[in-house]
Amino acid sequence: MTKLKLDAVQDDKPVRVSVTLPAPLHRDLVAYAEIMSRVSNKALEPAKLIAPMLEKFIASDREFKKARTPGSKKQANPPSAMGGTLPTSTLTES
Repeated sequence: MTKLKLDAVQDDKPVRVSVTLPAPLHRDLVAYAEIMSRVSNKALEPAKLIAPMLEKFIASDREFKKARTPGSKKQANPPSAMGGTLPTSTLTES
């Protein structure tokens, strides 16, 4: 049995974000979804993998965690300190 880095995909109310992927990355995403579908015996859309993959990536980034820790010398500037607010985005699959 294949042990993928990504577990089951949670079904949650999404926020839409528009993103353009390079063709090789899209092919890999499609292949990953096909493998997950075979392993789980459930059809899975490749676009549904993007959010959990990003969550896993962010959760495993030690420097990001350090930067977000209050009192850290590496703490990232909040959006208001950079002269703006976070943009709102939407995700659509073409």
